[in-house]
Amino acid sequence: MKPLQFLFTSLTLPLALSAADVWPDPAEVTMAMKKATSFYTEKLAVHGGYASSWEKDLSQAYVEGKKGREFISIQPPGTTTVGLSLVRAYLATGDQQFLKAARAAAGALIESQLASGGWPAEFDFSGEYDKKFHLRRQVLAGDTQAGKRSAYSTLDDNKTQSALLFLLELAHLPETQDDQALQECLKVGMDSLLGAQYPNGAWPQQFDAPADSATPVIPARYPADWPRTFPHEKYVSFYTLNDHNMQKIVQLLLRAYDLIKEERYLNSAKKAGDFFILAQMPEPQPGWAQQYNHQMEPVWARKFEPPCVTGGESLSTMETLYELYVVTGDEKYLKPLPAAFAWYERSALPDGLYARFYELKTNKPLFFVKDTYELVYTDDNLPTHYGFKLDYVTRDLARLKEQMQRSREELLAKRHAPDTEKSWTSRAKGAVDKTVQALKSQTAEGYWLKGDEIDAGEFVRHFNAMAAYVEGANKGGEAFAKAQKR
Repeated sequence: MKPLQFLFTSLTLPLALSAADVWPDPAEVTMAMKKATSFYTEKLAVHGGYASSWEKDLSQAYVEGKKGREFISIQPPGTTTVGLSLVRAYLATGDQQFLKAARAAAGALIESQLASGGWPAEFDFSGEYDKKFHLRRQVLAGDTQAGKRSAYSTLDDNKTQSALLFLLELAHLPETQDDQALQECLKVGMDSLLGAQYPNGAWPQQFDAPADSATPVIPARYPADWPRTFPHEKYVSFYTLNDHNMQKIVQLLLRAYDLIKEERYLNSAKKAGDFFILAQMPEPQPGWAQQYNHQMEPVWARKFEPPCVTGGESLSTMETLYELYVVTGDEKYLKPLPAAFAWYERSALPDGLYARFYELKTNKPLFFVKDTYELVYTDDNLPTHYGFKLDYVTRDLARLKEQMQRSREELLAKRHAPDTEKSWTSRAKGAVDKTVQALKSQTAEGYWLKGDEIDAGEFVRHFNAMAAYVEGANKGGEAFAKAQKR
């Protein structure tokens, strides 16, 4: 088993804090992590799982669009990302408290797994969702007919993907090899995910059964015409790149291949790359759409997601194609990139930002009017709940270009954990400022706030930083000890 890779979010920290100023005591950091875990497991957990945020008096828990004390969130941040952070903490410290909490979070996912193998956005353990959804545990108990209950697993917003990634990492610890419920939950979930992949390599936004094997494998094309008003068409079966869904699937599959060494996971990821190649729009807009119908034409999803070439998911598609090249060495995944870079260069807005939506063929930026959702070319009255102009694209394009200047061998090496005391110490050094900030902002009770609410995203952000620091310290040995004394 390879050590768990850490994928950390970037943090904005006070300039006064620097790695040269202070190296926290790893024991102190571990105790802070244990305090946070105690608070979460004793005060916040529901069947071992977690909501996204809570009132400070614990009177209410929140998931996206809902509230109630018995909810857990399967959309990050929540059960899946908190659980994965706990696995990381266990690997960093060997402390059984973290493993116990991670296994409890996995138990919540085992209880809420749908009959189709994946998960909904959230689960309510008050009993109502046992009537609303057809669950795998119900099937195992002999209740095999769904009736009016839904079994749609969702890939939207990294829900089922993040659940499977957490379970995958947990299930490959030596301590969980005999956990039959965990192992079976993971296997059913991964098998279902592979089964939902269309013949062309894409996935829908949601699935409740294997993909139709008769769906055609054809390249993307512009529709002859498309409606300028929202058509209210059901879109969950469309090929969906929106919210970086397929990027997250590919990352999950590559990690599964790393750990399990089954070729089917690598083959599925490569097949997804083949879809990305097919889905690149022809000139004059060689980017990608958020979603395609089965004729490979960009189509509407929600009322604020029109047929378009997208300034957002086009970039994550390029990143995924390059990652597939790094892993496989197959240069076919590089071929779409030059034209896509050129399209970005001619598509920046006057203010240097990028539009999320570009009109098909004309490449004019598309926007919506607040409240009415009229589709327009002007950006002076936008809805506020969605990013219609993107401020991260320039930065991430530059990052991808810089990455492409490195050798494939160097990038392959970075996919694995450090292998020397010096490199582990370097990882700890990179997490010093984040760890200091985590210690400073943690409350006496052990949690972190976002505004006036206890926030699972803040837990994950700070907890991951501290785990990286402690692991680097513990595995840095003498190199860490010397660096800490300087």
